[in-house]
Amino acid sequence: MCGIAGAYQQEDGKLVVAAMAERLDHRGPDARGLVELVDPSTSVVLAHRRLSIIDPGAPSDQPLVKDGLTISYNGEVYNYRELRTDLEGRGVRFRTASDTEVVLEAWRAWGTACLPKLRGMFAFAVHDERTGRLTLARDPFGIKPLFVLRRGAGVVFASELKAVVHALGPELEVDPAGMVASTLYYWLPTECDAVRGVHKLPPGTWSEHRPDGSTRTGVFWSSTEEAGRAAAGAPVDLADCIERSVEAHLVADVPVATFLSGGLDSSIITALAHRADPSLEAYTIGFRAQDRRLEAMPDDAYYARRLADHLGVRLHDIEIGPDVVQLLPQMVDILDEPVGDPAALNTFLMCQAAREAGVKVLLSGTGADELFGGYRKHLANLLATRWRRIPGPLRERVLAPAVGRMPVALAGRGLRPVRWAQRFVSFAGLPEEEAFRRSYTMHDRAGLLGLLDPDLGGLVDGLLEDHRRTYEDTDLEEHLERMCLADSRMFLPGLNLTYTDRASMAASTEVRVPFVDVEVFAAAFAPQQRAKIEGRVQKAGLKAVARAWLPDEIVDRPKASFGAPLRAWTTHDLRPLIDDVLLAGELVGTGFLRAGPLAALVRDQRTGRHDRSQQIWQLLSLELWYRNARAAGVGA
Repeated sequence: MCGIAGAYQQEDGKLVVAAMAERLDHRGPDARGLVELVDPSTSVVLAHRRLSIIDPGAPSDQPLVKDGLTISYNGEVYNYRELRTDLEGRGVRFRTASDTEVVLEAWRAWGTACLPKLRGMFAFAVHDERTGRLTLARDPFGIKPLFVLRRGAGVVFASELKAVVHALGPELEVDPAGMVASTLYYWLPTECDAVRGVHKLPPGTWSEHRPDGSTRTGVFWSSTEEAGRAAAGAPVDLADCIERSVEAHLVADVPVATFLSGGLDSSIITALAHRADPSLEAYTIGFRAQDRRLEAMPDDAYYARRLADHLGVRLHDIEIGPDVVQLLPQMVDILDEPVGDPAALNTFLMCQAAREAGVKVLLSGTGADELFGGYRKHLANLLATRWRRIPGPLRERVLAPAVGRMPVALAGRGLRPVRWAQRFVSFAGLPEEEAFRRSYTMHDRAGLLGLLDPDLGGLVDGLLEDHRRTYEDTDLEEHLERMCLADSRMFLPGLNLTYTDRASMAASTEVRVPFVDVEVFAAAFAPQQRAKIEGRVQKAGLKAVARAWLPDEIVDRPKASFGAPLRAWTTHDLRPLIDDVLLAGELVGTGFLRAGPLAALVRDQRTGRHDRSQQIWQLLSLELWYRNARAAGVGA
């Protein structure tokens, strides 16, 4: 896992790339390299920061130059040994044992047709000296990031937005559409830019840039097409598919560990990885008892310990009472885009602890909830169809107002069922797509319009229309399948994969996600013997196969999110920061946020009338992100 940066057809390319690479040091502390290639028609500069995982020796450092091709590559291709054997059979001679050289030679042999053959996570740039062309590519799910800025007749690109901002801040402007998207979602969909013109290369795509300034793009993998194809195809052995994916994700020349929250997904990964490698260790995290009490959080570490004892896995149990006043600004910088999810903090702290113990690679259960219907919103949206059968006057005049009057906390103890009930009645009566959006976003349309500058109303409506188009762009017949596909297209790359990459790389570690795999994806949408949700049992099909690997206590435990004690933090620790930085901040000063509705939102939280902790965390994160961007010279 690494960081890459580059410039194509830029007069100041070497200076720009050197500045970007400097900002990416955390992604690759083991080695660094920069290659400048200039001829009468082409100028290309590629840089690399290496976190050495496979073939750690110096010959595999990057950028890798070989026989007219130069590559700067970030990621891991888990089937590189099989591809190498194929290429050797075609007469290719290798000088390293790295997956980087395999990707380079696969490109030479097949061009863009090599991309569907690469099983793994990747973002890379490859320059062909013969044609002068530079091609950028990104893996099917967007596990690895790649930010691209069209600049003059060429492009500038890097693994993280902050690298581009560090090098070119005064040339750039904050994109208000991205800020509105962050306020709505608390993350940014792939098509949204935090900084105007600095785009994320979409997952499963490539773009070719030519010396004459022209560009050609292509799609090599589409989740919509693959889900439809799988749904119309034959059943798949889900257990075998997951087992093979975990085994593939263990390929490394350094020790591998796992995250173990005690939930189903991380437990499956840990059990299967331990079967393949009995020396494997695991990491878990827990919070102070008083913080869990106010949030009404379960003690996930209890289940992690139980499974570790059952398997005989050494568990590193980290209990934290983090100084969030110090950590929040650090996390805002780490997360790169305005992402307001405190789960990133958990990932960062666990990766940091693993790195201090000498571990570079960890496996995570990320992706299973999206693919197998594991989020509360999935079940809630199915239950909403029953709610809509209740007579409208009874729903709207009696039941919903009664739920809204209930307090979300009493005597210092959070009432989680009340929070869930209030959230449920806020969307359950809406049409399918709108209900799904409202079940996980921060605000409804009216609330968002009331909070923001009235002039931003067009951007709000554009975002809502984009969500509708994405959700409805499928031939899948089942309600649940449509939700899972939308999550795999939006929520997974926009939030979970984004914070996993940034938080882990900030600690100079690599996190691998075996559920986020093209074969597992196909199995998830293929016909199965068990439904994803049966009655009120979520991930029923996944649980059925997991019983061969896990004790019933783990399989049947209630769903618990990989969250943080937000109510405790926003009520106590962050109170001064909320008052001084958010309520009196630059977003209010510029008019982006309206002071009155923002203050009312904070009052709701502090009186315990409603749980607004997620919205407050997101808005505080956005305020700090905006200040960072402006300090780097980015225009408003």
